[in-house]
Amino acid sequence: MNVPELKKSYLDDAVPALMKKLGYKNLHQVPKIEKVVLNSSFGAEMDKNGVIELRNDIASIAGQSPVVVKAKVSVSNFKLREGMPVGVKVTLRGNGMWDFLLRLIAIALPNIRDFRGVPSKLDGNGNYTLGIIDHSIFPEINVERQRVNTGMDICIVTTAKSDEEGTELLKLLGMPFRKHSSDSNPEQAAA
Repeated sequence: MNVPELKKSYLDDAVPALMKKLGYKNLHQVPKIEKVVLNSSFGAEMDKNGVIELRNDIASIAGQSPVVVKAKVSVSNFKLREGMPVGVKVTLRGNGMWDFLLRLIAIALPNIRDFRGVPSKLDGNGNYTLGIIDHSIFPEINVERQRVNTGMDICIVTTAKSDEEGTELLKLLGMPFRKHSSDSNPEQAAA
């Protein structure tokens, strides 16, 4: 059984570095990634073919078939009826999760024009959510055909107890966090 590259990097490099930096005595105290959840929603005006195309795109990005999420209540202002499809979601765990994270960090994020890093704000419990405006940054998506640009949310759920632990874990895995302006130029920070 082959181990994904990012998981190998986590076990060989990140775990010892986290144990040393955060002072863990036990290997089981080290934070790890539990799951990655991909969400993509669309307006009520999207036709049935658009829903099928989005579902196929998310399936090719994630490597598994997403679940179509339907509206629970009717909202007349949004032209939304109960039972109408409003989005798709997929939860990745295990090797599929590690493969997706490697493609996200090494291929998709650097594929964004004028990319300067992702925000380093976590949710307070060590979990990280990243919003992407256009899912065509992934190489699996054919950009030549006519389609609607749809955004998606990527939620990385970790076992970290704090934002510091979660940030350190993601940095060691290679997440390209944005550098603050005060970090890049110490002369400006002192002024």
